[in-house]
Amino acid sequence: MKRIVLLFIAAAFVIGLHAQEKQTPKPVAPYTPAVLANGTLYISGQIPRVPETGKLIKGDIKKATEQSMKNIGVLLEKHNMDYEDLVMVNIYMTDMDNYQAINEVYNTFFKNQKFPARAAIQIGRLPLDADVEISGIAVKDH
Repeated sequence: MKRIVLLFIAAAFVIGLHAQEKQTPKPVAPYTPAVLANGTLYISGQIPRVPETGKLIKGDIKKATEQSMKNIGVLLEKHNMDYEDLVMVNIYMTDMDNYQAINEVYNTFFKNQKFPARAAIQIGRLPLDADVEISGIAVKDH
């Protein structure tokens, strides 16, 4: 009986890890979505791909920004961090006219209005022709 319970717990753990892995889109190139080094989490650029389908959100910058930020949130959560732990964010956009709309959505992810340092850059083209890509650096208890 004890062996069955342990097998059940192990199976649940493995299934939980597998389900958690599906929460972020697979990278589109050879890189790691997030790397933790000496207590600092470096988050690779997240484009607005929906993890469950792999589909890219295009044509609606607010929904695209929201999905990119959600993807960052999953990576933060996997390392026991949240948006308040971000110390630096880079936002790459293909059209600077989207700056205000991006800010409106971005703002909603910081409940305590504790914003990280940030750069916002217009760029000619992003992977998979995404409209926005967001990367970040996070430090727990900074």
